[in-house]
Amino acid sequence: MWQPHDSSDVQRIRESLPDLPEPLAKPFLIIVSGLPGTGKSYFSRKLAERLPCAILASDTMRKVLSPSPLYDVSENQRLFAALEILIDGLLSESIPVLLDATNLVEHHRERLYRIADRLRLKLIIVRVEAPSDVVQKRLQARLENADPKDSSDADFGVYQKMKTSRQSIRRQHFAVDTSRDITPVIEKIVREVRR
Repeated sequence: MWQPHDSSDVQRIRESLPDLPEPLAKPFLIIVSGLPGTGKSYFSRKLAERLPCAILASDTMRKVLSPSPLYDVSENQRLFAALEILIDGLLSESIPVLLDATNLVEHHRERLYRIADRLRLKLIIVRVEAPSDVVQKRLQARLENADPKDSSDADFGVYQKMKTSRQSIRRQHFAVDTSRDITPVIEKIVREVRR
C-alpha cells in the first residue's frame, strides 16, 4: 500500500465530503474508469442518484490537498494513498463508495480490488467511454464554460496523452458509452448491486 504523504490528508478529504450515506448491511465499491471528457463524473452522479454512496472524485479531492495542482507523480501518489486509506475506512464502516477517477492502469486498480476482496464485498467496475470527437467537443466546452460540478482541468491534449497509457480491465466490468443513453447500464448496475 502507498504511504500517505501526511496522515492528515485522509482526514482533510473525509471532512470535505458532503453528507455520507447511511451504512448498509452489504456495502459495495464501484470503480469508475475512463479518460478525461468521457463522462465519468456525470455517469457517477447519475448512478449515485439510484445507489446512494460516497462519491470520491479524484479531480475534486486533488484540489482539497493541492489547491493549485501540478498533476505530477508525487502529487498522484499522495492523493491515491489518501484515497485508498479513506476507501478502506469508509467500506469498513459499511458506507458504500464510488471512486470517480481515470483509473487507467491495472496495477493501480488491483490495489482497490484487494480492498474489496479482503472485505468480501461487491465490487463493480465501470469503463466509461465516448467517441473522440464527442470528447473533444466536451473538453472544449469545459474550457469555455466552467461548470461548478466539474473539477477537471484536462483538455484534449491531456486526453490524447493519457489514451496511450490506458490498460485493459482484467476483471469483469460494465462498459458504457456516454454519447448514448446511459440508463440501461445504470439499471444493470443497480440490479447487480442489489442481487
